[in-house]
Amino acid sequence: MRDGEDMWLSDVAPSFQALIVFLTKENNEVRVYEKRNFENPAGRLVHEMSNGMSYSKDSNGKWEII
Repeated sequence: MRDGEDMWLSDVAPSFQALIVFLTKENNEVRVYEKRNFENPAGRLVHEMSNGMSYSKDSNGKWEII
């Protein structure tokens, strides 16, 4: 999160589209897209994104970096 921004990753709505919008905004409006998704050994869906990071929802349904 950059200084002066109002929203943190954990504040993003639990929808995948909301994650895309947030990540694109954080990436200076350069579109961030999903490269692939998979289920990790713990059974959580992980989204590998074009920004080089992977994201999943925690047990509370909040987005987090994996």
